Amino acid sequence: MSITTPTSASVGQTDSGQNYNFALTSLTFLFFIWGFITCLNDILIPHLKNVFDLNYTQAMLIQFCFFGAYFLVSIPAGYLVKKAGYQRGIVIGLLIAAGGCLLFYPAASVQTYPLFLLALFVLASGITILQVAANPYVTALGKAATASSRLTLTQAFNSFGTTIAPWFGGLLILAAATAEVGTAEFKAQEAAAVQVPYLMLAAALLVLAAIFALLKLPTVAEHHQSDIADADSGSAWQYSHLMLGALGIFVYVGGEVAIGSFLVNFLGEPHIAGLPEATAAAYISYYWGGAMVGRFIGAAVMQKIAAGKVLAFNAVAASVLVIVAMTTSGAVAMWAILAVGLFNSIMFPTIFSLAVTGLGKYTSQGSGVLCLAIVGGAIVPLLQGVLADTIGLQLSFILPVFCYAYICFYGLKGSVPK
Repeated sequence: MSITTPTSASVGQTDSGQNYNFALTSLTFLFFIWGFITCLNDILIPHLKNVFDLNYTQAMLIQFCFFGAYFLVSIPAGYLVKKAGYQRGIVIGLLIAAGGCLLFYPAASVQTYPLFLLALFVLASGITILQVAANPYVTALGKAATASSRLTLTQAFNSFGTTIAPWFGGLLILAAATAEVGTAEFKAQEAAAVQVPYLMLAAALLVLAAIFALLKLPTVAEHHQSDIADADSGSAWQYSHLMLGALGIFVYVGGEVAIGSFLVNFLGEPHIAGLPEATAAAYISYYWGGAMVGRFIGAAVMQKIAAGKVLAFNAVAASVLVIVAMTTSGAVAMWAILAVGLFNSIMFPTIFSLAVTGLGKYTSQGSGVLCLAIVGGAIVPLLQGVLADTIGLQLSFILPVFCYAYICFYGLKGSVPK
């Protein structure tokens, strides 16, 4: 199934005399808001785990429904972007995401876990449309040689959102209940705690939708052409570096989301830090803040060093830190797992840009394939939840180690176009 990019002007030009800096600046707000929303799941997991007395596997259904939307919606989103264009696709995605946020209000009122999961699915469907439209748009707005650096820089603002979200969630969601733990009143207060934050998010998304509906953004023709992409036949599925990159996105998103999902509970373990949930939530900001800092650093480093080598180095460093967190205790384990965020930083934008390199007119189709692979954020955390329920929370982190091992391979070998 082909997902092609709407065209009207050649790359390097704009349709209204505007420069790419204005367009990229506008897009950074999108990266910020969807990072913020996605990271709030790390707060929702321990929160709803308490409200509905869930085990780890059941709690990970939050990520399963959220990231499962990427798998189900990415291909339709690609067709939407083809028909409506990047800008209208962004507006539609924002409106759908706002609708998902609004569904949290009735979900909290009736205290029904499946309705929370539905709200997350609708919210994620909107964000999926944003991903399909915005990521390839950023790679197209400039030179092909600096696509990794450019996407990494805009993704840094995504990480800014993920850095702020845990503090916001810990303050307004995890610290909301005042009734005695375990009582019906406590559970009612816990459920209602999500209503105001998600109403605020809905309002922000609606405002952004209005702004993007009015902005005059440049349109671009097909992505950077190269000798690799045949102009007359074939499809994106024939490129091995794209297929291997899709697996890279799968394991990266899965590993990163799994670690973030378990951080509050991991830091609450008595032999790690013994932190209460609201306090532990604040420490998640170090994990995502490290990713933000790392993306700014990576954007500069990859101007000088090949993106694949930087990707492999970061994967090795992340796997070592996770192993340290698995095999130690106390402050060493705590800071080791939090430091993983620094090395996660450049992985998504780097894998993405390496995977779409040389696809030419199949770039938007390749983007759809890569967004399908974000379903790793649904599968890997769920699998780690099963491991946590069977072998223990700390040992369950072996799963992200395997994810980083594959990413190292992709950076060194798998990303080379054939």
